Amino acid sequence: MSSARQIGVTELALRDAHQSLMATRMALEDMVDACPDIDAAGYWSVECWGGATFDACIRFLNEDPWERLRTFRRLLPNSRLQMLLRGQNLLGYRHYGDDVVDHFVEKAAENGMDVFRVFDALNDPRNLERAMAAVKKSGKHAQGTVCYTTSPLHTVEGYVQLANQLKDMGADSIALKDMAALLKPQPAYDIVKAIKDETGLQVNVHCHSTTGVTLVSLMKAIEGGADVVDTAISSMSLGPGHNPTESLQEMLEGTGYVADLDKMLLGRIKEHFAAVKPRYSQFMSSFNVETDIFDSQIPGGMISNMESQLKQQGAGDKLKEVMEEVPRVRADAGFPPLVTPSSQIVGTQAVFNVLMGRYQVLTAEFADLMLGYYGLTLGEMNPDVVAKAKEQTGKEPITVRPADLIPPEWDELRDDAAKLEGFDGSDEDVLTHAMFPKVAPKFFKERPQGPKNVGRDPAELEAEKLAAAGDTGSGPVRMPISYTITIDGKEHSVAVKPA
Repeated sequence: MSSARQIGVTELALRDAHQSLMATRMALEDMVDACPDIDAAGYWSVECWGGATFDACIRFLNEDPWERLRTFRRLLPNSRLQMLLRGQNLLGYRHYGDDVVDHFVEKAAENGMDVFRVFDALNDPRNLERAMAAVKKSGKHAQGTVCYTTSPLHTVEGYVQLANQLKDMGADSIALKDMAALLKPQPAYDIVKAIKDETGLQVNVHCHSTTGVTLVSLMKAIEGGADVVDTAISSMSLGPGHNPTESLQEMLEGTGYVADLDKMLLGRIKEHFAAVKPRYSQFMSSFNVETDIFDSQIPGGMISNMESQLKQQGAGDKLKEVMEEVPRVRADAGFPPLVTPSSQIVGTQAVFNVLMGRYQVLTAEFADLMLGYYGLTLGEMNPDVVAKAKEQTGKEPITVRPADLIPPEWDELRDDAAKLEGFDGSDEDVLTHAMFPKVAPKFFKERPQGPKNVGRDPAELEAEKLAAAGDTGSGPVRMPISYTITIDGKEHSVAVKPA
């Protein structure tokens, strides 16, 4: 019998797992102890940076994202480090000039990044070219990405065509990225097989677990020729997150495919995150299995977002109406895949439509989307809404690559950053400010205070556990109780042992 085909695994615990399950709030100090085991477990790559981690680091955790990357590089010396990069958006929420894209990729590579998964929310190849070229220039692995979605216009042939364009840009591998768990088993097989047959490149498959069908989709993708699949260690899996790493490995037994990971180390990684996870319970998503997404196309993170938008407006009862409006807005915008930032743009416009009447008010971002400033969508835009966008903004529609309209901006961005208190003079700080100009000034100022862990205190959790078990009045409680006290404006944590 011929030997089994090796299937590579990308571990998501350090990035997309906590992004999907607990709003990207996990502190670096809660990850570092698992790194030696992750490094030795036999993964193809370890996804640990990019996506929303950069934003969350400076917005919530007072942590330098570049320092996080350097730490992972040091602690995972034998692993390929992988990041998620939004093409011409980089990690911010607008398109950047080509010179900024070049600087960003160069610095990420220099600080330790190996595999760049480059995607564009609209699957517009023009928004991927520059970032892909920059990765190739840095000598790193350029993974061109096909965002999966379904619509009357999305076909296997269309996905293959995009994969071919990515191959022409020098892609070292192709990722099929399914951010909303829409990829059913049969399309997974058909698309992967077609891309594999046509391009001959390595194919990586990434899908969330929200709809409950995608572990089967990974199996069919592997049968179709997928080389690497993305999973999350079991204690950080399922719900709006991802399929469990250990389940994938067990599933392949006896199939002619094998994921050769060290089971003992997987057990230790699982236990590490099982112990850490309760600290973040206040951020945990309540979503478990949601097959409605096949109709609404709304990724899990986006639903919770819309829910809170509506509650703020005192319209929490309108969620169902908004969820019905989202697919209509998406059709009017030419059927973009719903992923950052297109998911937020379409979702917020749907909220406006329900609260104020259809297209009575367009958000600035939605108007720009309708006028081509984010790129091209596969379908035709609704001409009435385009006219409305022109009228509201005074802008003309464009058909050129959006970044062609952005002059070089690096020098100006450096000058802007240099004016800020706490700016350290590095290109990394210039990039941090360029990505998040509203958040970076406060971060630079407060950075010397060091990272903040927003998880709950282990002692507090332990005391809660004892109380829940009814262990309150029977003998002495030995747990110290934590207090936060403020002296001269500085917060200090103090643990007091009960008498």
